[in-house]
Amino acid sequence: MSDKIRWGLMGLGTISSKFATGLGFLPDAEIYAVGSRSQEKAEEIGARCGATKAYGSYEALAADPDVDVVYIGTPHNYHMPNTLLCLEAGKHVLCEKPFAVNADEAKTMIDCARENDRFLMDAFWTRFFPGMVKLRQLLADKAIGDVMLVQVDFGYRTGQVVPESRIYNPALAGGALLDVGSYCVQLASMVYGRQPSDISSQVTIGSTGVDELSVSVFKYSDYEMATLTTAIRLNTPHEARIMGTGGAISIPNWWMPSELTVAASGKEPETIRFANVGNGFNYEAAAVGECIRAGKTESDIMPLDETLAIMQTLDRMRAQWGLRYPFES
Repeated sequence: MSDKIRWGLMGLGTISSKFATGLGFLPDAEIYAVGSRSQEKAEEIGARCGATKAYGSYEALAADPDVDVVYIGTPHNYHMPNTLLCLEAGKHVLCEKPFAVNADEAKTMIDCARENDRFLMDAFWTRFFPGMVKLRQLLADKAIGDVMLVQVDFGYRTGQVVPESRIYNPALAGGALLDVGSYCVQLASMVYGRQPSDISSQVTIGSTGVDELSVSVFKYSDYEMATLTTAIRLNTPHEARIMGTGGAISIPNWWMPSELTVAASGKEPETIRFANVGNGFNYEAAAVGECIRAGKTESDIMPLDETLAIMQTLDRMRAQWGLRYPFES
């Protein structure tokens, strides 16, 4: 491996552009190659982000022997085949969330990574922000006692409904759950360290056949619950509240946190602010680089077994809704 970790970007849409910007804040990483289904687009984006090579096919990118790790930023339903392509070509992979469309796909991807002894991680960038590092420390230190309730929302309102867009097209695994609801599920998973024993979920399925609004209650035990709200037709506050036997922690804009407030019983509330660097994508990219340099094949912060468990929870929610994507067998 060279002094710099050489990244390949597969799929050159908005999310990959943001990830590329994040990489620019890391002195030991570089965008070495980009891959698109169009040579023209690959060359255009590659020139913009300073890539050494630009490929007009994903296969060519995966075959480049000088690429160390590939960031996959393609639409949801392409995550599994694109990940398998890279892993089987000997590349490490950071796959944008949702990691897969369902748990069966996730297991196939994880098995492939382990068979090929390659690093693989679900790109939940939220987990790597300094604010989330601090949250995990506070919870481990019992700063608010034993957690009894998590309340979290993530919803935004789109403009008009565009049936062919990735958000509204069921053939592209559109809808709120995989786009933003997965964030909420992973937060509850991180706080409780396991998946719920019971789920009660209500949904609004829109005119194109995808979930547009849902409210769910997760139960872990008699005194451990979570409520999750997710939407693509409604702006929600983007707040997380974690309440325990000895106080509460509130986090505004929790999925890219810059502060949190701890209100421990008997103490004045304390707001802790974080001087975030870059655009936030640099934190997860740096973590991937550290794992690869250390010879790890998965992250301790976002382990593969938890990724699979989260996908199983998302499947359970969709099963309650009776929602299946057209390509699912």
